[in-house]
Amino acid sequence: MIKLLYRGVPSCRNSGTRAFSFTSSSSSVFRLFSSTSSPSSLPSSAVTGAAADVADVSGEENLVYPETVAPSVAKLENPGVLQPRVVIYDGVCHLCHRGVKWVIQADKHRKIKFCCLQSKAADPYLSLCGLDREDVLRCFVFIEGLGLYHQASTAALRVMSYLPLPYSALSSLLLIPTPIRDAVYDHVAKHRYEWFGKAEDCLVLQEKEMLERFIDREEMMNHS
Repeated sequence: MIKLLYRGVPSCRNSGTRAFSFTSSSSSVFRLFSSTSSPSSLPSSAVTGAAADVADVSGEENLVYPETVAPSVAKLENPGVLQPRVVIYDGVCHLCHRGVKWVIQADKHRKIKFCCLQSKAADPYLSLCGLDREDVLRCFVFIEGLGLYHQASTAALRVMSYLPLPYSALSSLLLIPTPIRDAVYDHVAKHRYEWFGKAEDCLVLQEKEMLERFIDREEMMNHS
């Protein structure tokens, strides 16, 4: 288990929306498809899901299959496949867990997937974004699709944009300047263990009915 220290954690710098590019070696390990569920203002490219029940795959003709899979990736929980619309969050944080549980209940069309930061399945996503676990402890990350991820308050509001009304209307708060939104986010994130508590292990293990929405569900089940 990763040791989590949060006293005096600096604010989430470089938060908001970030685009990242793929090298020729990393892009070869993905199956790509054109997302049919993203808002029209978003990029149409996203990374495919590993199972039809958690990904919106419009058809076999939209898939591009990789020629090779890098050996280092082949050892991961979901070898050769990364998914779009994935929230990576602090799995031992009670506040974070409550937020994930709420999104799962509101997300009737199952557009959002989740992954505990403490699982190995998070590694390839963090690597692609150029983030480490300490970065995500400060502010969770939402990988929206190929070449696009968000952190902190922007990540939360981008997740809201995929939910049905009236919840999606909350994404209009993106109009508030990012520094103002993130100041509130950072304050709550810094004190979340003190105010809401911290578990010894990933809280989703206590509510296994939620695991069907987790890309690291097999790892979590084996862990339990």
